[in-house]
Amino acid sequence: EVQLVESGGDLVQAGGSLRLSCAASGFTLDDYTIGWFRQAPGKEREGVSCINSLDDDTYYADSVQGRFTLSRDNAKNTVYLQMNNLKPEDTAVFYCAATARPMCSGYAPPWPYEYDYWGQGTQVTVSS
Repeated sequence: EVQLVESGGDLVQAGGSLRLSCAASGFTLDDYTIGWFRQAPGKEREGVSCINSLDDDTYYADSVQGRFTLSRDNAKNTVYLQMNNLKPEDTAVFYCAATARPMCSGYAPPWPYEYDYWGQGTQVTVSS
């Protein structure tokens, strides 16, 4: 069974850091394009970052560029999203998602409909 499990969400003050984890089971993450999305209350789910399955090309939304870093640990079959200098506007439920297709171009945001497998989400709350 294919599963993605996110963890690492928490309540943090503005300027703080969190590292989100996305652990996969039932498939090898390195063979898949991975996307990180977030959804704030009353807003649509937006693509934050992704990494391509073929060439590890990576995309970051303008709102997180320079603050967030996506990385893989193939030995642990886990992808991470390191989030630094967090802002109140980063408050959202964060989701990781996977697709076998090489969907991440590096210059265009990931779209939810492109991804086949989803985790349950982890809450990130940034206080001012």
